Amino acid sequence: MDRSAKPESFNSHLDWYSSKVNSVLSKPDKADDQNQNQDRIIYTYQTAFHGVAAQLTQQEAQLLEQEDGILSIFPEQKYELHTTRSPLFLGLEPHDSTTANVWSQRLSDHDVIVGVLDTGVWPESQSFNDTGMSPVPRRWRGACETGRGFTKQNCNRKVVGARIFLRGYESATGKFNEQKEYRSPRDQDGHGTHTAATVAGSAVRGANLLGYAYGTARGMAPAARIAAYKVCWVGGCFSSDIMAAVDKAVADGVDVLSISLGGGVSSYYRDSLSIAAFGAMEMGVFVSCSAGNGGPDPVSLTNVSPWITTVGASTMDRDFPAIVKLGNGRSITGVSLYRGRMKLDTKKMYPVVFAGGNSSSPDPSSLCLEGTLDPRKVKGKIVICERGISPRVQKGVVVKNAGGIGMILANTASNGEELVADCHLIPAVAVGENEAKLIKHYAMTSPRAKATLAFVGTRLGVRPSPVVAAFSSRGPNLLSFEIMKPDLVAPGVNILAAWTGELGPSSLATDRRRVKFNILSGTSMSCPHVSGIAALLKSRHPEWSPAAIKSTLMTTAYVHDNTNKPLEDASRAEISTPFDHGAGHINPSKALDPGLVYDIQPQDYLEFLCTQKLTPMQLKVFSNRTCRHTLANAGDLNYPAISVVFVENTNVSVLTVHRTVTNVGPAVSSYHAIVSPFKGAYVKVEPRILKFTKANQKLSYKVTFTTKTRQPEPEFGGLVWKDGVHRVRSPITVAWGMLI
Repeated sequence: MDRSAKPESFNSHLDWYSSKVNSVLSKPDKADDQNQNQDRIIYTYQTAFHGVAAQLTQQEAQLLEQEDGILSIFPEQKYELHTTRSPLFLGLEPHDSTTANVWSQRLSDHDVIVGVLDTGVWPESQSFNDTGMSPVPRRWRGACETGRGFTKQNCNRKVVGARIFLRGYESATGKFNEQKEYRSPRDQDGHGTHTAATVAGSAVRGANLLGYAYGTARGMAPAARIAAYKVCWVGGCFSSDIMAAVDKAVADGVDVLSISLGGGVSSYYRDSLSIAAFGAMEMGVFVSCSAGNGGPDPVSLTNVSPWITTVGASTMDRDFPAIVKLGNGRSITGVSLYRGRMKLDTKKMYPVVFAGGNSSSPDPSSLCLEGTLDPRKVKGKIVICERGISPRVQKGVVVKNAGGIGMILANTASNGEELVADCHLIPAVAVGENEAKLIKHYAMTSPRAKATLAFVGTRLGVRPSPVVAAFSSRGPNLLSFEIMKPDLVAPGVNILAAWTGELGPSSLATDRRRVKFNILSGTSMSCPHVSGIAALLKSRHPEWSPAAIKSTLMTTAYVHDNTNKPLEDASRAEISTPFDHGAGHINPSKALDPGLVYDIQPQDYLEFLCTQKLTPMQLKVFSNRTCRHTLANAGDLNYPAISVVFVENTNVSVLTVHRTVTNVGPAVSSYHAIVSPFKGAYVKVEPRILKFTKANQKLSYKVTFTTKTRQPEPEFGGLVWKDGVHRVRSPITVAWGMLI
């Protein structure tokens, strides 16, 4: 709603909002209905943005949209969650105690508060121990809400706030089931505990999952505070609850928001999370969101707004090998986190069976879906199950219930060679697509096909790594090609972090095991890595804007793995592109001293929106600021990445983009530009040298692209500014015609 349109006759905005909503409600027939009408407003938003969430019929919503002061109405939307070693892999702690660590804790680290929007928190986890932490900053205005299983004592100097938001969930799904869920910040799902601990968990020695990944678990910013905002429930995460949580988190005083969920792509002005994040950014809050798990399909990203840091997922140099030994003498390496009572003798061979056929399209039996396996055919055998439709660990339960003694989980074309380890309830090994084809062929063509499974444990120093995860959602950015997405990638495969005491590590109701830590994969896991490192940067540079922090993370990211080769894409074992990895893999050790930053102020983001053909009313959804038309086009937003598109069926052969960098390094410094060559275009940077004479000085440059030969596919490269110490890199994408 347009806050400035409130008539003076109303004492408060809430009175005005209520009057507006009540004016369109259908007239009640009974007194009971009259009372229901009074409860139609479920939230009012007053800090990061302004408006209400209300229960309306479609007819009532249409009437309300015509009222003065109403900027936009959009329906409730359901969002989904995007489901140890990473600090060491990221260089956040030394490999040995004698190595200096630039990120060693300072008192200022304790002043940063990260809001985590998720499924709540399991407060008893040692990851939320507050030993040695200073008192909660006086500026903090949050609360510790209580309820079933959660008291004031469950908050401390580490978990400084915990709130719940469920009015939208209740309105959409009906009466809350107190028996199935905690009406409190307590986390029964595990996802929220895992992400919160990844952001800012305290150090816990001897952390492991059933012996796997043994070591010290710690968050990215172990001295930062956590505020848990529970917005996700058994029935999903609802947009009105998410917006209410963002609004309250900003009012509470968080510095960073970590949001590991998404709900598809809508126009900027129709995307509730985008609108809420814009308001948070205006208030100086850094917002990090997961890119989604829709990969390797192109254009599968969510959370693509330029004021959001969009995080994809990559592997680390640790895995959990397991071996499939076939009766024909072949040994195939896969992965597994199995550690259970059922054991297979590695010196003995067991019959192996595949219920599917040669068809490229999967059938229910090949996928081991519930009720599809014939116990007569699988009893006492190792069963090959293809990935897809049902959860990976659930397939093992289906095999077990049908009498099978083990499972080989087979990747298909959509997963490629990427291996994700799972805590199975039956001896099981996951294998890549190519190996899966060999095993299936052997099982279908050999009358006495046999195999056994062996579990190796934890292996470190895996090469190559990192690799972009196959499931990580891909660009290009459907809404604005000029804004490259994702922004960067971070560890999101096989991540060890704290877990709920309410659920087993497989997350299946039938899993009676209870663990203190669990290993999960997803962009949900990569997002909190970035949130935590943003918190560290905020503690070192409290004056930096959210855009400056994002710029630092992007321009210092690396694009080569630990074999010094370009980052690979797990889905096709080829070199990945900025559509897959964005600016590259997060590199905290370099981010502390970026040299230059690309800063963007709230007005600049509005100017970007002014290039997106939004109406004045649609622009007002974001801000009461007005367009000054300072950007010639969307590509001129001062983004740390450069994307240009030569549109089809036009005579345009020259495109120019403008950028401004701020010197956050030595006062007197000189940077020179190095730009990669492109087959299809000449690239000219002017000026090629930037000479700074003082700290925080801003200098501008332009990059001109002139078409040489139109290319059928986008081309990728980079622009690097170097001063002998710093390398400030921006990825470049050049495309001819539509990118999709």
